[in-house]
Amino acid sequence: MSEYIEPIEILAEKFRRLPGVGRKSALRMAFSILDMTDEEVNAFADAILAAKRDVHQCSVCGNLTDGDICSICRDESRDHSVICVVEDARDVAALERVREYTGLYHVLGGAISPVRGKGPEDLTVNELINRIKNGGVQEVIIATNPTVEGETTAMYIARILRPLGVKTSRLAYGVPVGGDLEYADEVTLNRALEGRREIT
Repeated sequence: MSEYIEPIEILAEKFRRLPGVGRKSALRMAFSILDMTDEEVNAFADAILAAKRDVHQCSVCGNLTDGDICSICRDESRDHSVICVVEDARDVAALERVREYTGLYHVLGGAISPVRGKGPEDLTVNELINRIKNGGVQEVIIATNPTVEGETTAMYIARILRPLGVKTSRLAYGVPVGGDLEYADEVTLNRALEGRREIT
């Protein structure tokens, strides 16, 4: 027998399908919906439907947009000679929060993962190659995640881009600010050493 009546259980179950949402959080969200006015519920539902209907991938870089081309690709003040390659559109948002990078992006749509049945042909690598062949690109920064899949993807892209004569760099990873060396794993410490810079 269910703890709550069926409509609440069904609503909570829908929320539980979201990443990182457990039963308690899902029930809290379901009850929050019940506390809303009809107008608020309709606005909430409309926002979900509009996002699903209107948001799609940029035809140039693969970032999320509600137009044909995203705002970053349209921005003439950006450095069009540099492309930062990321796995997911959420990575674009994370890098944009830093407000230091002024180049363009290319979203791969994931990483190479034989376990998940995802190979290079499932990513937008060919689209990246075409962007470079169109000219003007001088550097590609590979910013895939520091995971086995991310490293595999980075090595694959670097190998594919080598014949194109474009400078290819890898985003440095290392010890986080406020972190202690004694708690850092070997891979993180190795990355920190590889990404070291001269103090000026």
